[in-house]
Parts: sequence; C-alpha cells; structure tokens
Amino acid sequence: MLRQDYHIFLKLEKSLAENSILAYEQDLDKLSQYCSDHGISIENASLSDLQDFLYEQSKLNNNTRSQARLVSGIRSFYKFLVYNKIIDSDPSELLELPQLDKHLPEVLSLSEIDAMIACIDMSKPEGQRNRAIIEMLYGSGLRVSELVGLKLSHIYLAEHYMLVEGKGSKQRLVPISPEAEKQFAFWLEDRSHLDVKPEYTDIAFLNRYGRQLTRAMIFTIIKQLAEQAGIKKNISPHTLRHSFATHLLQNGADLRVIQQMLGHESITTTEIYTHIDIQDLRNAILKYHPANRN
Repeated sequence: MLRQDYHIFLKLEKSLAENSILAYEQDLDKLSQYCSDHGISIENASLSDLQDFLYEQSKLNNNTRSQARLVSGIRSFYKFLVYNKIIDSDPSELLELPQLDKHLPEVLSLSEIDAMIACIDMSKPEGQRNRAIIEMLYGSGLRVSELVGLKLSHIYLAEHYMLVEGKGSKQRLVPISPEAEKQFAFWLEDRSHLDVKPEYTDIAFLNRYGRQLTRAMIFTIIKQLAEQAGIKKNISPHTLRHSFATHLLQNGADLRVIQQMLGHESITTTEIYTHIDIQDLRNAILKYHPANRN
C-alpha cells in the first residue's frame, strides 16, 4: 500500500515522467533491502543509517550522477512520508549531494549537420521522415522524448508553432523553423500512405508499420547518419538539441529566450551554453593569439 501511494505521489504531486518514477522506485527497493538486511524499519531509519546505505552503494557504483539521483530519490521518499504524516521529521534533510562534474556537451557545426542531412537516402520510404526528424530536433531543440510523443493535433503549421509536452508533463509553445515546416509537410504526404494503427493516429512520427517510433530508433537513426557523415564525436539526438541552443547563443539570442525554447525550469541549466561559448573563445585565443603559437 505504501509503495502504491508513493507511486501516486511521484506521478501527481511531483509530476515525474514514467522513466523517472521507475528509477526512484528502484532506488527505494535498494534502500528497503538494505534496511531489511540490517534489521531497520525504513520509516525509522536515521540520518546515520542513510549515510551508511549511500556509502555501501558508492562502493558498488561510484558514478557521481547515479549517486546524486540516489540521494534525490531518498529525499523524495522521506518527504512523501512527512507529507503523509507517517513520520514527524525528515532524516534525509542533511544528506549531501555529491559534487557533479560539469561536462560540456558535444556540439555539431552547421557543416556537420548539413553532412548528416546529405547522408539521408531520400529514395527510401523513411528518407523524408528522417529528414523531418533532423529538422525538428535541430530546428526547434526538442528532446527525443518530446519528438516521439509529438502529436499532430499540437502542430500548427499555419501559425508556425507547436505545443510540446516536456518533463513532468509541462507544456510549452515552440516555434517551428521554416525548413522544419517544409520538411514536415513533405513527411505528412508520405505519412498519409501508411496503414496507421488506430491508437497512433495523432502521433506525428511513425515507423513503416504505422506505429509510434521509439527513443531507441531515433538514437539509431542519428548514430547511423553521424557515422555515414564521418563525424567522430559522441553523437545522440540530444547533441542536436545542444547544437540548436549553442548556435542561437553564438548568433546573439538572449539566454532567457533559449531557456524558454528548451523548457528549462531554471536559468542555471541553460547557462551551460555560456560555458560552451567561453570554451570557443578560449580555443580561439589558443589558436590565434601570437603568444600561443610555436
């Protein structure tokens, strides 16, 4: 019963996506097993117990991001217990998050994106669809989950924007670039010839069987195009989103505008793109300043 109530709490109160809910519940299973093994009631666990649990987990997986998510999951569970008056005080309040390293994401140049597009075989049935996918990811900065869930009824080509459902089911309006509009309109013509399954009639991008594309399929499409274009960078659909934001910033767009376009809740998340811009400046100094030449 407690597990079911926690699931509802994550879904309705915290508005988490299904993948995030699954991760939180898996972390709760680890904590439950640890408490059971050590004769501790999970509701009565102390700060010291939680710290010992995290230490044990760090020996199994010392990935900083995994540890940070584990701490977030524990905090979420004990907030739920306090919220429902199951416990009086939250033992996880003083748990410290590990310091995350800030890795700058890979960014594609415009010529690299053009090279990927040039590798699309337009003679194949999926060619036009894949072209439209690239334009949507790069032209509007969509997350891959937003792309696969994009609904036809939320795309307003005449008004040049679409309604996108992002993290936590939060919706935002995103402009559609002219090139993305054109390529998507061509894809709609191809799509009209598919035998679309009834449950997917409102889904924008489909496979040849008339079913919704998966995230894994989008990853495969992007990876294959990057390989064919001879790009050696570590590429994913998110790379096109990063490239979209970086190119906007480099060409003078305001950071707040980029934040709104990407659907970032906090401006600090968007600020990573200023670090990319600074890195470009540093590289230019190293390359062109006479003091740095051999």
